[in-house]
Amino acid sequence: MANRARPTLQKREREKARQKKQILKQERRQEAKARRASAPRRFGDEDPDIAGIRPGPQPVEPDELARLPEEPE
Repeated sequence: MANRARPTLQKREREKARQKKQILKQERRQEAKARRASAPRRFGDEDPDIAGIRPGPQPVEPDELARLPEEPE
């Protein structure tokens, strides 16, 4: 009967270790989330490829307008 108890004890220890690891992982996630939320955004962090673009149709620049072919009526 001594052999029966051993796997149960090992399993219990593994489960405790797994739970402890999950708790530590959740704490790290919360700390990282708090750090990101409290970090001030610096001016100029905007992606330069999309800087100044607004939702919706974009205005056509005059030099681009000259390059467009005229539409036949």
